[in-house]
Amino acid sequence: MSKSRWYVITGGPSSGKKTVLKHLKIIGYRIIPEVARGVIDRANRQGITTQELRKDEVKFQESLLLPKLRLEQNLPRNQVIFWDQTLPSSIAYLQNCGGDPRKALKLCERELYKRVFLLRQLPQFTKDYARTEDKVAAEKISQLLKEAYEQLGYEVILVPVMSVAERVEFILDYMEKEDRRR
Repeated sequence: MSKSRWYVITGGPSSGKKTVLKHLKIIGYRIIPEVARGVIDRANRQGITTQELRKDEVKFQESLLLPKLRLEQNLPRNQVIFWDQTLPSSIAYLQNCGGDPRKALKLCERELYKRVFLLRQLPQFTKDYARTEDKVAAEKISQLLKEAYEQLGYEVILVPVMSVAERVEFILDYMEKEDRRR
């Protein structure tokens, strides 16, 4: 039994998370954007480039732990919320860059999220200002994300590559079927 009504939308870079979440927001759901992108956006506005900010990737990933934890501690658990990555995602990103994921693992609350949806990688990898990874790294991160959530006891629901509308429908249908089973 989950401790919240929170749903995680996860996946490697360029898997379509931001686009799916945008559509969920349009139809009325509350979403929490990715913390890392917010940190990068603030740094960019202060004249710090993404490359400068992420030159020490382990340090960058570790710097995201506390903001993610605070965010989770301050939002209502009884409200349906869709998250773009969460604290367990840090386990995967730290593993990917050679960092020690144990601190992130210790901060993760088990059974917190109602469901974890992992978006399969899109065939076309798209670079943007916040991404430092390439297609190969994105695929590795996707697998590490799946393993991180499973290590914490979550069943990871794989969302196939299809149109954005179909992905949103897949997620909402899964939620509806799950609610009917209860």
